Amino acid sequence: MSRGPARRLGSIVDAIGGTPLLRLERVARSAPDVEVYVKLEFANPGGSVKDRPALRIMQDAIADGRLTQDKILVDATSGNTGVAYSMVGAALGYRVQLVMPANVTKARKDITQVYGAELIYSDPMEGSDGAIRRVHALVKEHPDRYFYADQYSNPSNPLAHYHGTGVEILDALGDRITAFVTGLGTSGTCMGTTRRLHEHHRKVHCVAMQPADALHGLEGLKHMDSSIVPDIYDASLPDEHLPVTTEDGWDMADRVAAEEGLHVGHSSGANIFAAVQIAERLQREQGGGCVVTIACDRGDRYFAPMKWERKYLW
Repeated sequence: MSRGPARRLGSIVDAIGGTPLLRLERVARSAPDVEVYVKLEFANPGGSVKDRPALRIMQDAIADGRLTQDKILVDATSGNTGVAYSMVGAALGYRVQLVMPANVTKARKDITQVYGAELIYSDPMEGSDGAIRRVHALVKEHPDRYFYADQYSNPSNPLAHYHGTGVEILDALGDRITAFVTGLGTSGTCMGTTRRLHEHHRKVHCVAMQPADALHGLEGLKHMDSSIVPDIYDASLPDEHLPVTTEDGWDMADRVAAEEGLHVGHSSGANIFAAVQIAERLQREQGGGCVVTIACDRGDRYFAPMKWERKYLW
């Protein structure tokens, strides 16, 4: 089947965005009259949804002079944003340092270093919040050395999704879409996409998914009640908040690989689990609909799994 003409690109960053939507048939068969789509953000060149905010954050900072050739971009990351910063930094010619929990997957550590980024590790027991505290201390000690990208507070993060992800979803589905669901990490994907979908002339029910428990194994997601809440997060913006357990996220990731041929990470599994729950409700209450969620990254970034993440055998 022809996919149309190939794009000619001047830079790898030109490949960011324009990701496809895949309809899930088998794992959503419990809601046969509801279309369930997953936006394949792993099709971005850095392999995750985080390519979008990383590029927007850097472009905006270069444009207004916050990021210059004599400064190092630094940020806290659980992995995917770090890969994105590293790739975009290499493409645009800027130095990158990343603070991440020492227990992020080996694949993410290796990939970021391939692009030339320097890694600084924080306490694995403190998760993403520990990385945030560590980078704050680093920037306070050397304020003239760094441009602190601060993905958790930077408005360029949700703007990347307001102008990108949300627009692309509406371009592809238009008035068919009835619901959108995605998980909360920095919250940029949820905040930016929800704002754009709420501006559509037809109502789109937007759902924020987050881990059900403070101690969870859904890497990259935040349990907001027990975490440092990102400044870009507005709890009143989503129409609904939906908790998902680690087990349900991991099990759905396994299911979509076995039943749909789609190998995604565990946070994506949780997104899809939540989307199917919303689809089942639409089936019961409205007899149909269209739900969209996000595949944040591929499952091959988790091939060096730490099984304690799921059962918490510390």
